[in-house]
Amino acid sequence: MADTPRARARAETTEQIKQIARRHLAAEGPNLSLRAVARDLGVVSSAVYRYFASRDELLTALIVDGYTSMADRVEVAEAAAPRRDLLGRWLALGNAMRDWSLANRHEYGLLYGTPVPGYAAPQTTIEPATRPVQLAMAILRDGVERDVIEVPKDRLPGPVRADVERVGAAPGFAGVPPTLIARAFSVWAQLFGTISFELFGRLTNGVTDYDAYFDHQLRVMARYLGVVR
Repeated sequence: MADTPRARARAETTEQIKQIARRHLAAEGPNLSLRAVARDLGVVSSAVYRYFASRDELLTALIVDGYTSMADRVEVAEAAAPRRDLLGRWLALGNAMRDWSLANRHEYGLLYGTPVPGYAAPQTTIEPATRPVQLAMAILRDGVERDVIEVPKDRLPGPVRADVERVGAAPGFAGVPPTLIARAFSVWAQLFGTISFELFGRLTNGVTDYDAYFDHQLRVMARYLGVVR
């Protein structure tokens, strides 16, 4: 898009709409109303529809922004760790994901919480959502190539092997053996489960030092993946 006054004005209004929508997200959850957003913006609802054709289109924009923001944070943190320090890179990745989630609780809930009724995420959300995954795969691939990570000899049931081999053919997964991808699936669920339990209060009365607990969990995951022996 050309950098014209009209284009800049449209970009500014688009960002205003998203900022208002984020406030509604924090107060009311993902049941966004374009009419309510328009009211807060001080325009008629038809004006908002010139920027977002539907509630789902606005939700998609917020989701893409959220995934992109998290991925940017994770990539910067992981890049700061020494390349040969696989554990350091893994800890940086995991801690950056938690830090972003704690700082953006409502956006995290939109990305990883209860699905929005009637909403189906389009293909445009996949690329930003998978950036942290591909970064984790790069750590595992480096470990396998340098013979730091011992390839697991787990026996995979036929359907599971078929799934991980299909995923392994996707961009960013090359060089990671199927059994290691299968373990990564489990670890990814554990990582987000640990973050979600903290954010949604599921560890109350059970954990007193969340920093220490999360660090311990990351190191348990690292051992399961073979990042450390």
